Amino acid sequence: MRCVVVGGVAGGMSFAARARRLDESAEIIVLERGPYVSFANCGLPYYVGGEIEDRSKLLVQTPASLAASLNLDVRTGHNVIGVNPDDHEITVEHDGVQHTMSYDRLILSPGAAAIRPDIDGLDASTRVFTLRSVDDAIGIRGAVESGMRRAVVLGAGFIGIEAAEALRMMGLETTIVELAPHVLPPLDDEQASLVTDELTRLGIAVRSGAGATSIVPGTDSDTVILTDGTEIDADIIVLSVGVRPDTAFLDSSGIERERGAIIIDEHGRTSLGDVYAVGDATISTDPITGVRRPVALAGPANRAGRLVADHVMRPDTARPIPQPLGTSIVRVGALTAAMTGANRRALGAAGIPFHTLHLHPAQHAGYFPGASQIHLTVHIGNDGRILGAQAVGADGVDKRIDVLATTIRNGAHVGDLIDLDLSYSPPYGQAKDAVNLAGMVGTNVLDGTLRLWYAEDLETVSETALILDVRNAAEVATGMLPHALHIPHTELRERLDEVIEAAAGRPVRVMCASGVRSAIAHRVLTQAGFDSASLSGGILTLRAVLGERAAAALPQMQNV
Repeated sequence: MRCVVVGGVAGGMSFAARARRLDESAEIIVLERGPYVSFANCGLPYYVGGEIEDRSKLLVQTPASLAASLNLDVRTGHNVIGVNPDDHEITVEHDGVQHTMSYDRLILSPGAAAIRPDIDGLDASTRVFTLRSVDDAIGIRGAVESGMRRAVVLGAGFIGIEAAEALRMMGLETTIVELAPHVLPPLDDEQASLVTDELTRLGIAVRSGAGATSIVPGTDSDTVILTDGTEIDADIIVLSVGVRPDTAFLDSSGIERERGAIIIDEHGRTSLGDVYAVGDATISTDPITGVRRPVALAGPANRAGRLVADHVMRPDTARPIPQPLGTSIVRVGALTAAMTGANRRALGAAGIPFHTLHLHPAQHAGYFPGASQIHLTVHIGNDGRILGAQAVGADGVDKRIDVLATTIRNGAHVGDLIDLDLSYSPPYGQAKDAVNLAGMVGTNVLDGTLRLWYAEDLETVSETALILDVRNAAEVATGMLPHALHIPHTELRERLDEVIEAAAGRPVRVMCASGVRSAIAHRVLTQAGFDSASLSGGILTLRAVLGERAAAALPQMQNV
C-alpha cells in the first residue's frame, strides 16, 4: 500500500509514524511544501523572545532522522497543487517542475495559513511579519536583533499574546491591538480583564476594541492607523489576526469543504474514497454547542493523525476521532490563562441555559508559603452537565483545567467533582481542591441551597434590590458600592432588623470578597424569609468585570 501524506508537522507526521509502526511493508511518502517537516510550531514565540536560544531546538525531526528510525520517505520543498481522485493521483511541484504521483491512500494535512486582512498598505510594507513557521521566527528575531525598538502586534489571540510578550522581553516598546472588546477573545470578560492587567504590568500597551485600518510605510518606520484614529509608529509589525484552512489546492478535487475546511467523518475520511484529512484544515463539531468550526491546535491534530492511521491500517478496531473541546493554555507574564469547553458567549449563542460559578481559591494550602489565588470560572447546564471552564492564576491553573477537561470529556455531572480523589499535600493543593469546591458550589446552585446574582447585572440589581456588603470594615475601606449596606457577616444574625428597614420590601443581594461569606449570609437571610442571592465570585469578580470602571464604581470609604 502506498500512503501519500500531504503536509508534515503535527497531523501528517503523527499519521506517518503510527502507520509505519503498524505496517512495515507500507510505502509511506510525506510531502512537505516548506523546508521543515517536523518542527515545534508552538515554540516559535519563545525563540523570538530568546528563551529558546538555539534555533535547532525547534527542529523535532529531519527527513534523514525519519528515514533512519521509521523508514519514511520524507520530501521537503514539494508543493501539492492538485488532487485527481479519479486516477488516484496528485500533482506536485518541486524546483519549478510539475509531476504526478499515484496513491492508494491520500492523507491531507495542509494546516492553516495566516489570515491577511484587508488593511491598506499591508502588502506594501516590508516590516510586516507572521509567526507560523521557523523561517518566520528567524526573520522576526533577526529584525529585533538588528536594532528594532517599537513593535505592534495585530491580534491578541494566543499567538499574538505570546508574540507581544516575546517582543517585550527583547526590550521593544510593544503595543498589542485587538478588534474584539478584550484580549484573548475566547476568554470570558472577567478572566480577560486579568490578562489585560498583566499585559499592562509587563509594559505592553493594550488597544482593544480597535482594529488597524491602514499601514503607512515610512523610511525609518511604519505608522499603523487604528479605527479610532490612533497612530502608532512601528519598526516591526506582527500580523496575528487568525488563520484559515490552507485548502485552495483542493478547489477542483471534488472534496467537500465547509467555509474552506475539509469535511471528514469520525475516522477522518473525506467525501472521496481513499482520501483522509487531519489537523487544522478540517472541520469538527463542538461537543458542547454543536457549532461546526476548525480547531487549530496541535493536540487534536496529533491525536487525529494517530487515529486515522489506525483506521487506514486496522479499520475493524480503529476508534473514532473525538470531537475536540478546544482545551487551550497560554502564559502571560507571571500568569497562566487556560480554558476548556464552551465560554459564556458560545453558550448564549447556542441557546443553552446555564449557570456560571466563580471561585477564587488558593492553589495550595493557604498556610503554606507561596499560596496564590486561582480565578476559576465553571459553566454548568441546568442538568448539572459541565459545559466549560476557564482559569487564570500564577500557579496550578493547568492542573485544574486539565482535570475539568477530563470530566467534560467523560460527561460528568458537576456533583461528580465533589467526589474526585485528587492528590493533596500542602505544597500541591488543598484537602478541598478548587475542582472539588466547584462541585460543591454547583450542586448548591442546582438544588437551590445557593442562589447567585452576577456582576454584569449590577446596574439592574442596584435599581431593584438592596445590596448588602458583608465584608469586614478594613476590606470595605478599600472600596465599596456607595449605595450598599455594610454589615459584617459575623454580625448579621443580630442585625437583621437593619436589613429589613433598609430593604423596605426589596430583594437583598449579598456580596463579599470572593463569594464565600456572602453564601453564608445568603443562607441566614433565606432562612429568615428574605428574597436573597449571593454575588458569584464576589468583589474580585466584580472588579474584573468592571475593569477600568472599578475604581469609580467602588470608591474608598471612610468611617465604616
